[in-house]
Amino acid sequence: MGKTIIRVPATAANLGPGIDSIGAALHLYLTVIIEEKTEKWRVNHALGTEIPRDEHNLMVQTALKVNDQIKPHQLTVMSDIPVSRGLGSSTSAIIAGIKIANELGEMDLSIADQLNWAVKLGGALDNVAPALLGQAAVVTVDETGQADALKLPLPDFSALVFIPAQRLLADKSRAALPKQVDFHTAVHASSVANVLVAALLEKNWDLAARMIERDEFHEQARSQLVPELNLIRETAHDLGITGTYLSGSGPTVVTMGSSAKLTLLRNKLTAQDLPGSLRIIPLDHDGATVLTDA
Repeated sequence: MGKTIIRVPATAANLGPGIDSIGAALHLYLTVIIEEKTEKWRVNHALGTEIPRDEHNLMVQTALKVNDQIKPHQLTVMSDIPVSRGLGSSTSAIIAGIKIANELGEMDLSIADQLNWAVKLGGALDNVAPALLGQAAVVTVDETGQADALKLPLPDFSALVFIPAQRLLADKSRAALPKQVDFHTAVHASSVANVLVAALLEKNWDLAARMIERDEFHEQARSQLVPELNLIRETAHDLGITGTYLSGSGPTVVTMGSSAKLTLLRNKLTAQDLPGSLRIIPLDHDGATVLTDA
């Protein structure tokens, strides 16, 4: 019997002004190998003691919510995605669980079906859509919970990702957000997001990069919790690089650009001894994939 390999990319959510709506997929992956059938679920990994190795694992729980008739299997899990750093580690596990249910249950779920399951099971919109589709994606959900998503083209760029050593608690990040946004600000902020989407569809990267830095919904409030955001943006501007934003609720900061320019930026930031790691990561173009080794 062959093995099935599921690969789900990391995601950089809240792409600029696209809070809870636009995200991008990165070339970091959660990889799950579905192996032989077992009496009980066994999840083999080296990801730490906090992540369950049995039926309590998030991937297994997700799979059983999608299809409670699937039988236990042994899973081998590897991940390059940092946990609780704003790069979609939880969402990748949810997507993997849906893929596991789809494969073991022979459900033949469409990408739209998988998107709706992910949203129903708590996946963040701006993580779920790019994780499934690849590149960038814009997504919304209606009052019934039905999601609609569209893949957005990105240039052949990479992302310089600053991952702080300290995690930012989600509750603290959410508490920093404004309770209300006045109508004029909301309209203007939405117009920026609209132009970002249009610029990406037109493949006008110069315009898109400017729009990425013009969020009015969350970055100003959260920048107090992630002081590196403004420092990295200002350093990038000194080098003529535009396209820095706060990924998800933080604390990861992402700068889009060519590998050559990002290498210059990384060198300059390394000299400033920031409290975290700096990695240049290509963008993912394919989204979550499933490979069966027959």
